[in-house]
Amino acid sequence: MEQEKKNILESINSPADLRRLKVEQLPEVCDALRQDIVEETSVNPGHLASGLGVVELTVALHYVYNTPDDRLVWDVGHQAYGHKILTGRRDQFCTNRKLHGIRPFPSPLESKYDTFACGHASNSISAALGMAVAARLEGNTQRHVVAIIGDGAMSGGLAFEGLNNASSSPNDLLIILNDNNMSIDRSVGGMKQYLLNLNTNETYNRLRFRAARWLKEKGMLEEGRRQGLIRLGNAVKSAISHQQNIFEGLNIRYFGPADGHNVVELVRLLRQLKDMSGPKLLHLHTQKGHGYKPAEEQAVIWHAPGKFDAATGERIKSDDSNQPPKFQDVFGHTLLELAKANPRIVGVTPAMPSGCSMNIMMKELPERTFDVGIAEGHAVTFSAGMAKDGLQPFCNIYSAFSQRAYDNIIHDAAMLRLPVVLCFDRAGLVGEDGPTHHGAFDMAALRPVPNLTIAAPMNEHELRHLMYTAQLPGKGTFVIRYPRGKGVLVDWRCPMQELPIGKGRKLSDGTDIAVLSIGTVGNNVQKAIGILSSRYEGTGVQGYENQRSAPTGKANSLVEGENSNLVPREISIAHYDMRFLKPLDEAILEEVAQRFDKIITVEDGVRNGGLGSAVLEWMSDHGYHPAVQRLGLPDRFVEHGTVSELQHIVGIDAEGISQAIVRMME
Repeated sequence: MEQEKKNILESINSPADLRRLKVEQLPEVCDALRQDIVEETSVNPGHLASGLGVVELTVALHYVYNTPDDRLVWDVGHQAYGHKILTGRRDQFCTNRKLHGIRPFPSPLESKYDTFACGHASNSISAALGMAVAARLEGNTQRHVVAIIGDGAMSGGLAFEGLNNASSSPNDLLIILNDNNMSIDRSVGGMKQYLLNLNTNETYNRLRFRAARWLKEKGMLEEGRRQGLIRLGNAVKSAISHQQNIFEGLNIRYFGPADGHNVVELVRLLRQLKDMSGPKLLHLHTQKGHGYKPAEEQAVIWHAPGKFDAATGERIKSDDSNQPPKFQDVFGHTLLELAKANPRIVGVTPAMPSGCSMNIMMKELPERTFDVGIAEGHAVTFSAGMAKDGLQPFCNIYSAFSQRAYDNIIHDAAMLRLPVVLCFDRAGLVGEDGPTHHGAFDMAALRPVPNLTIAAPMNEHELRHLMYTAQLPGKGTFVIRYPRGKGVLVDWRCPMQELPIGKGRKLSDGTDIAVLSIGTVGNNVQKAIGILSSRYEGTGVQGYENQRSAPTGKANSLVEGENSNLVPREISIAHYDMRFLKPLDEAILEEVAQRFDKIITVEDGVRNGGLGSAVLEWMSDHGYHPAVQRLGLPDRFVEHGTVSELQHIVGIDAEGISQAIVRMME
């Protein structure tokens, strides 16, 4: 039986192949697709539970709609693994999220079936509406556009902006609400099914369409009257069902809720809705992780479970004993420690309590911890409101998602100097989730904003010190950025102390070249210095200088002397952990400017506008003109891969930094 399931999937190389099957065969396709997703993600980790929950919907959509000419716009993309497999990428699915493999989220740059970028939540309705309007303006009456959005993403403000516009712009958009956690409307038993059957009944809708066309031909159905009739119909439905919903209040026809795991019924529903005019919403109940028991029982854990045994569901865990903790866990434990000592502290997260480890505080102090849903802008302004009236919010947002709150940070927090601590988790290169999730832009974007303090810890102790400092009175709006994954200190707990704002530290002294770093990438600088110091039995990196002028130092450079009598020449490297991007430590910069004519800056963020740019600006403003090489992320979107692979590609791993030092000394 298992072989038969695999065979039916192997015969599907495109949605056109799927559409040649009988509708009665679709449950078999769903079983095979679910099995394929489980087997592949068990050895090549990714986002599992979300995709399992929409297997039937994915199959039904590609079966009913003529993709890629018809547009399917996925929201977020965690749910799109089945979509990838059905659209010609089954053989490449084993490379998902790997360096040079298929992308972690749908992208038009990868496939014509991927209609839009969907790494950040809540954009599907707006994008799909744009496509629907474009089709109408171009006279393409055959194109259908469908947005698929989850109940979590529906909490984002952009989703409501899209709904509002969809209700007032001429379009035939279908919005599918994949509700796998909460019900927007309460279930009403038999009446619910009655209304579902009535609203999607072919005869009912044919008569409704004919009546509307007749009224329009008679000049009795201009737009205002049509909207009035829709409102009347919605009011009647609300009275009968004893329920109301926001969609019908916006004059978007509502259908559901329906079972999102009955693929045959989904095909029937989609066929009935396909050619209806006007915006409409189909509400589906689904189960995250459906069809795989471990994921059904613990959907949060199995959202992205890592490697596991597909047959038993046992997760394969590495031995983390005597290993440094994740930065997010240091944040979570430190926040709880601070909150117990400071009753003004509250925690805010936009739908990431587990991802950022704010669930640690949430468990012990639930009344002081707020999950506001996928609403980053609201999270910042909500925090600013609490800060305005005396509280001390710690607002934790993934760095890439903080981009959605840029105006809120400026207008609602910084402008008023409000004491909001913005903790940007996943700053810098995040790895396999790729360019939509790399925390590349926060430093460059926020550096020009007045009234901000921007800091990045090099290790876990520094993170604790910065968090302690940020919650002290008079610190204003304070940004702390730190990376995804493990830190560097096994013994990470330490007494917390106040750090002087805008003051860095010298980690090693030298005379030839200065390296200025910010954040955890400073550990790579330390490794690079170690590499150069240990190469060639402690004499440093390969390189030679005339014996008569060989100085002392820590590492070697290739410098040609006046004759062939050459000996190893060591480079003396000074390393400064700047710690603060804003305000900069001007005392360090003055020292560096006076002592060195060669400077390298290193940051885990875009080069343009970040630490390196800040150093160059300061040097120019103060009349210094050293040679400065900036190491950081290039002016392009960095692909997906492991963090170590990506750091190597962009030249900010220990090897890349050591090579940059050698090149500058040549």
